[in-house]
Amino acid sequence: MASSSLNTTLESMIPSPAPLRVLILGSGGREHAIANHFLRSPRVEHVFCAPGNGGTATLDSRCTNLDSPKASGDFTEITTWAVQNGINLCFPGPEQPLVDGVELAFRKVGIPVFGPSPVAAQMEGSKTFAKAFMDKYNIPTAAAQSFDASQVQECLEYIQKLGGAQQIVLKASGLAAGKGVLLPESDEEARQGVEDILVKKVFGDAGSSLLIEQRLLGPELSVLAFSDGYTITALPGCQDHKRIGEGDTGPNTGGMGAYSPAPEGLVDDLPARIRKEVLVPTIDGMRSEGFPFVGMLFVGLMLTADGPKVLEYNVRFGDPETEAVLELLDESQTSLADIILACVERRLDQVKPVVRNQHAVSIVLASQGYPGKYPTGVPITIGAVPQNVTVYHAGTKLDGSGQLVTAGGRVIAVSAFGDTLQEAVELAYKGVDAVQFEGKTFRRDIAHRALKPAAGSSSNGLTYAAAGVDIEAGNSLVEAIKPLAKSTRRPGCDASLGGFGGTFDLKAINMRDPVLVSGTDGVGTKLRVALDMNKHDTVGIDLVAMSVNDLLVQGAAPLYFLDYFACSKLSVPVAASVIAGIAEGCRQSRCGLIGGETAEMPGMYEGDDYDLAGFAVGAVEREALLPLLDQLKAGDVLVGLRSSGLHSNGFSLVRKIIARSGLKYSSACPWSAEKDGSSPAATLGDALIEPTRIYVEALTPLFAEAQGLLALSHITGGGFTENIPRILSKGKGVEIDLASWKRPALFDWLQKIGGVAPEEMARTLNNGIGMVLIVEAQQQERIVELLTKAGEKPVVMGQVIDGEGVHYKNMDSWTV
Repeated sequence: MASSSLNTTLESMIPSPAPLRVLILGSGGREHAIANHFLRSPRVEHVFCAPGNGGTATLDSRCTNLDSPKASGDFTEITTWAVQNGINLCFPGPEQPLVDGVELAFRKVGIPVFGPSPVAAQMEGSKTFAKAFMDKYNIPTAAAQSFDASQVQECLEYIQKLGGAQQIVLKASGLAAGKGVLLPESDEEARQGVEDILVKKVFGDAGSSLLIEQRLLGPELSVLAFSDGYTITALPGCQDHKRIGEGDTGPNTGGMGAYSPAPEGLVDDLPARIRKEVLVPTIDGMRSEGFPFVGMLFVGLMLTADGPKVLEYNVRFGDPETEAVLELLDESQTSLADIILACVERRLDQVKPVVRNQHAVSIVLASQGYPGKYPTGVPITIGAVPQNVTVYHAGTKLDGSGQLVTAGGRVIAVSAFGDTLQEAVELAYKGVDAVQFEGKTFRRDIAHRALKPAAGSSSNGLTYAAAGVDIEAGNSLVEAIKPLAKSTRRPGCDASLGGFGGTFDLKAINMRDPVLVSGTDGVGTKLRVALDMNKHDTVGIDLVAMSVNDLLVQGAAPLYFLDYFACSKLSVPVAASVIAGIAEGCRQSRCGLIGGETAEMPGMYEGDDYDLAGFAVGAVEREALLPLLDQLKAGDVLVGLRSSGLHSNGFSLVRKIIARSGLKYSSACPWSAEKDGSSPAATLGDALIEPTRIYVEALTPLFAEAQGLLALSHITGGGFTENIPRILSKGKGVEIDLASWKRPALFDWLQKIGGVAPEEMARTLNNGIGMVLIVEAQQQERIVELLTKAGEKPVVMGQVIDGEGVHYKNMDSWTV
C-alpha cells in the first residue's frame, strides 16, 4: 500500500505535458508531410507553416500558413513572432536556415529546435568541413582534396593523379541548391568545371572552395537517422531517383521519387555495418568535437564492393525520401511528434519508434520543362485517392480566387504504402492518376531497380532472370564501366563499350613494318586472397600487368586490352570495382580497354566467387622484335628491375604458408620494417595483394634507344629457374649472384615460416625482381643510367655463361 501511495503521489507531482505549438519553416513536400504527421499526435495543438504551400493551407483547421514574418536573415522577426504566439517547438525543413543559424536564434529565446547548431550544420553546409571530419574519424568515404581559386593548376594535377576526368567528381563545397556537383566525361570538361566553380563562380559563394573527389561505383542508398546527440535511431534505407527520365536518363533533379526499404542484399549485414561504420562514429565524433548533433542526420551512401561509403551528409529530412519513409512509422505506437520531442529533450533512448513491416513509395509530379524552365500558375485538380495513399504538396499555392495552382518545378509527391513493394507502387500510381494539371511530368518506373529482378520469379513461366542470369544487372554494369573504358582512350581507339567487338586503327601508331604481339593470362590464386579479403579494386591491375609485361618481353608497346569476368551471380559493385582496376592498369600501360565479356553462369562458381582472364595486343617494328637470340653471348649482363611484391604468382604455396603461420590476412604485418627502412604494409593481406608492377614506363625509353638490349624475361610462376631459360639461345645459361640485392622482408618471412629451401624460392617466386634484362656488357652503364632516370633502382645481378640452365652464387645469403 505504501509503495502504491508513493507512486500516486509522484504522478500527481509531475505536470502534464504542455500542448505542442509547432512552427515549421519551409514550403515543400517535405514540410507538408511533416505537418501531416505532426497533426496525427493528440499532443499537437497547432502547426504553423512559414510560408507553407497549397497543401498545408488546406490540410486541417489546426494548420495555418504564415506569409510573414520573415524566416531568414538574423531570424529576429520570426523568433519574436514565435515567442508572442506561444511556439514551443521549431522544425526547420530546408538546410539553408540551419546553416544560417536558426537553431541558435531560437535557443536564445528558449524555444527548442529539431535541428543542429550552426557548427554542426556545417556537415552539410561545407563539403570540405565534412570531408575533414570523416578523415579524422575514419568514416569510409572517397579520396578527396579541397582547393581554392588560387589552385586551378593544382586541381588539374590532382584530377590526373586520381586517374583522369572520368574517375572524379567536382563538388562546390557550399550549398548550391543541389546543383553544385559535376561529373566530367573528359579532361576538357573537368578543366571547364574547375574554372566554372572556382573562377567564374557559377554557384556563387558555394564555389569559394572546390572538393575534387574520387568517383565511386555502385548503387546509392539514403539513410535517415534521428539523434539526440547520443542515441541513434535509423529509419529503413531509401533509394531515390534523381534523373528526370525513365531508366535513369536525362538531367539530374531534386528527386523524382523514392522507395523504402531499399534492397539490402548488395552488401552483407548492411544496416549493422552502416550503423557501426558510419552513424555511430559520426554522432560520437560530433559530440567529441563539442557540437553534438540533434535532429535528423541524412547520410547519402554508395554501396561499393568494399562496403558502404559516405557520399555526403545532410542535416535535415530529405525530399522525396521523407514522403516515403515516414509512411512506415506506426504512429499508433509512437508518433513522429513523440520522437522529435525526445530528440530535442535529449531522451531518445526512452522512446521506441515502431516501423511497420511494409513498403512505401513516393512519386513526384513535376511541371513541364523541369528541371529547366517551367510555367507556374497552372490549375491543379485532385480527385479521390485509394486508402493508404497520401497526396503531398510541394510547388503549389492558392491563387487569389482560391484555386490550387502550380508554383514550382516539383509540384506534388504522391505517397503510398502496402504489404509488398509492388502493391505500394501500384497504389501510388493510382494516386498519380487522381492528380491532374497541364504538363504533368513524372516517371513511370519508380522502384524499377528493386522490382525488375523480382519480375522473373513472380511468373509461372521461366525466364532467363528466373534461371539466375540478370540481364538488367549486366546492362547496369556496362553503363557503370563505360566512363572507365573511356578514360583509357589512346590514338587508334576510342575505348567505347557495348558493341559486338572493339576496333583499333593501326595507322594511328605510325609504324613502318609492325608485327602484332598478343598475350593472355589470369591472376591465379591471388584472386582467392582478394576474394577472402573482400578487396576487388587491385586485381584488375594484376590482370593487365600479367599480359602487358609479357608483351614487353618481345619489345612490343601495348595497344589494347580485353577482359573476361565470370561468376555465378553478378554483383555490379564488385564487377565495377574489378574493372576500375583493369582501367587503371590500362592507363599505366598506355593501352585502350576496348571490350570484354561478363559471363554470369549460375552453378559454375561457389557463392560470390568469380574468375578473370585478360587478353593484350601490342605492336613492335619487325626489326626491333626481341629476343635477339643470335646476338647473345657469354659475358652479357643481367639487370633486374624491382618487383612490387609477390606480383601474381606462387600464391598456392603462399596460401599454404599463411595457413601454417596461424595468421589472418587482417593480421598486422609480422615484420617491423622493410630492408630499405620504409614502413611495411598495414596488414599481411595488404602486403600479399600489392598489385603487380607494370614496366611500360621503365622500358619505353630503352625501346626508343634499343642498342644493347638483347632480351627480357618476365619473372612469373617458375621464378628465375624456369623463366630466364625461355629467352636464351641453345648452349647458353646464366649465373645469378643472389647477394647482389636485398630481398623485400616478405620473401624472407615466407621462406622462414614455410621452411622453404632457397632453391625452391628461386624456382617459385620473384624474390623482389619482376623483370630481368640481358644487355651487352659495353652498354650496361648506359642502360642502367636510362633505367635510373626512369625512376628505377636497377640491380646488376649476373651474367650470361656458356652451358645451360640457371646457376646461383651466394645461395647462403638467402639463409633465414
